[in-house]
Amino acid sequence: MPRPVWSGAISFGLVTIPIKLLPATEDRSVRFRQIHIEDQGPIRYKKVCDLDGKELSQAEIAKGYELPGGDTITITDEELETIPLPTAKAIDIQGFVPAASIDPIRIGDGYYLAADGPVAAKPYTLLRKALERSSKVAVAKMAFHGRERLGLLRTVGDAILIHMMRWPDEVRSSEELTPPASELGEDELEGALALMDTMSTEEMPDLHDEYRESLEQVIAAKTEGREPAAPAAEEKPAGQVVDLMAALNASVAEAKERRGDATVHEMPKKKTAAKKTAAKKTAKTAKKTPAKKTSGRKPRSA
Repeated sequence: MPRPVWSGAISFGLVTIPIKLLPATEDRSVRFRQIHIEDQGPIRYKKVCDLDGKELSQAEIAKGYELPGGDTITITDEELETIPLPTAKAIDIQGFVPAASIDPIRIGDGYYLAADGPVAAKPYTLLRKALERSSKVAVAKMAFHGRERLGLLRTVGDAILIHMMRWPDEVRSSEELTPPASELGEDELEGALALMDTMSTEEMPDLHDEYRESLEQVIAAKTEGREPAAPAAEEKPAGQVVDLMAALNASVAEAKERRGDATVHEMPKKKTAAKKTAAKKTAKTAKKTPAKKTSGRKPRSA
């Protein structure tokens, strides 16, 4: 069990729930150190002042804020402690909203909220079950890592989890990245939907980090004094897509082969411009040319 990184209480109206914050995820990346090639000695970084070249201890270092003109002002820890922060030891719930109303781009790292002591068990369970029954999430404020943060509380099994959230002004606008308008045929859209159906599953697929596994194999080989296995030949990257429908058809066929599933959606047949033009001409001719009237009299015999 990881160590708590924060302790305080959830403020839920007049209800207070003592809790501890524990990391909900862990970093499994393989990490390297910088070393001297000649003797394998580790490389260390020194904190040196740019002005006098002096190496500094931590006691000689303070926080500085650079002004637009280039001047710097010093902000001390004592000054930061005097700033009023009501959420210093509380996760103050501001309201409850549907989960779908939260843009995923604003959701960050997650932490488990653990009930702190027997007294917290009942109100903790009350909040968890209320969140489950309402199908909503709670939006809260809290002080974390020296600043006030937004948090999103949701249930995970029998526990409550809080995600750190970005403030609205921390999300950059996507307007300048929007591609120019382009014509999109209905058959192309139907083709994309058919491909999505072919690739859809009932639950999250079982994925794993193939790069980390290969890296661990390289490290194991070097540790045992043998050469790492040669990497498999990489597939050549596909060229630029010219025919979108052809690419969609090929993608559906590939997904079908990968799944081994014969019950996949057929791709809609693309209508060619010639067929569309011929169909329009036939329709216009039928409207302009009236049907010939025939009399009910029989032709006279010679």
